[in-house]
Amino acid sequence: MSTTLHQEFAFQRSISPTATEQYSVDEVHHASPEDGELLDVVYDWDRVPVPSSLKEFGARRANVQNPLDVSGVWRFRELLPFAPDEQIVTIGEGQTMLRPSDVAAKHVGVDVGNLFLQYEGLNPSGSFKDNGMTAASTHARMVGAKIAACASTGNTSASLAIFASATGLFRAVVFVGSGKIAYGKLSQALDYGALTLQILGDFDDALSRVREVCRERNIYLCNSVNPFRLEGQKAIMYRVLEGLNWEVPDWIVVPGGNLGNSSAFGKAFMELKELGLIDRIPRLAVINAAGANTLYRLVEEDGLKWNGGDVERSLVQKFYGDMDSENRRASTLASAIEINRPVNLTKCLRAIEVCDGVVREVPDQAILEGKAVVGRGGFGCEPASGASVAGAKLLREQGVIAPSDRVVCILTGHQLKDPNITVGWHMSDTDKINAILGQETIQATPNANGPVVVENDLEKIIAALES
Repeated sequence: MSTTLHQEFAFQRSISPTATEQYSVDEVHHASPEDGELLDVVYDWDRVPVPSSLKEFGARRANVQNPLDVSGVWRFRELLPFAPDEQIVTIGEGQTMLRPSDVAAKHVGVDVGNLFLQYEGLNPSGSFKDNGMTAASTHARMVGAKIAACASTGNTSASLAIFASATGLFRAVVFVGSGKIAYGKLSQALDYGALTLQILGDFDDALSRVREVCRERNIYLCNSVNPFRLEGQKAIMYRVLEGLNWEVPDWIVVPGGNLGNSSAFGKAFMELKELGLIDRIPRLAVINAAGANTLYRLVEEDGLKWNGGDVERSLVQKFYGDMDSENRRASTLASAIEINRPVNLTKCLRAIEVCDGVVREVPDQAILEGKAVVGRGGFGCEPASGASVAGAKLLREQGVIAPSDRVVCILTGHQLKDPNITVGWHMSDTDKINAILGQETIQATPNANGPVVVENDLEKIIAALES
């Protein structure tokens, strides 16, 4: 029997509508033994003391003496009420901001003042992952975990490592693939003291191995297969609403990799609507890189849908079977979303249905142009973040997004996560960038802002300034 109020009404349950199994919040489970579907954290909202208005959460920001109120995740703790306050693990995550960007608005084609950037690069580890890792770390503490592990393209490993080193509650073990991983991200895992294992394979291989190892050695797994990770990532949407004075935007546009964010966002809005805290749900656009477009092909080309939980799984099985037989592998400069088999596919399908969503793919060229536009507007972001701006631009060109729509693009990580790509782009060193990608797809662009080489002479330096 659970011993705290929070643990009495929170439990994990499969998202399959036919599954009825339930588990205590004191246990560690990720997938249903019946159908293999990932589990949800589900609350009995009749027993949760949720405020009558979202504005009550915003008032907490002024309480700097309480670390839980300073956290941009835990000041909304009634909306993810699985942990008692004394067990919550926080390192100041979620102190991010929503800012309008007129430069990005003009690039996308919406009215000035209607394009907003949610900049998650301000998190302690420099990416959105800290929103989920604070929740996963909290649950790890609740179950007494001594070792926590993850597979990563970079951001997850950095986030797990910083939580482990900053709190001392557990040891971090990270699995990375032998393919592209940005040094800015890898350096964090190394610097924060995580045991880093480089697997001879890609991210999907690393994830398969870490899941096996965690089952075999009873290690706490912190990838987004963990339903508590996604509970924390819901808070990104709470802060978006906070930044809009609690008004719901027309669109949320987010890069799609392992699909944890899109899944969490859909769950957040589904719950807020159920609780009567919002009167409508925004539309969701999930943007794949063209070189890592599993979701796009399944949804927009093959017609895969949530259908109230009745997912046509044979479509997915066939797609993955063809992928293996043709030896197709994800390839994109946006390494954070370079994923073949997104583990949160089913939950993302639910989010798309709940949010009347769409999926699009954009080439790396458009991603890097979107990234450069973000930089011109005063924010530096990792390449994957550029996919949200590129996707919004594509949807505007297709007439799906209207000029008058209020659009929020999610910037997933900090510019310094992948500085080599940024410098190569602005110096128009397309040979170097194409060498990283392994394809001749990137061209020079007017958005590049490379350094001007000038002789060490006063008159010539002044002439360069005036040119």
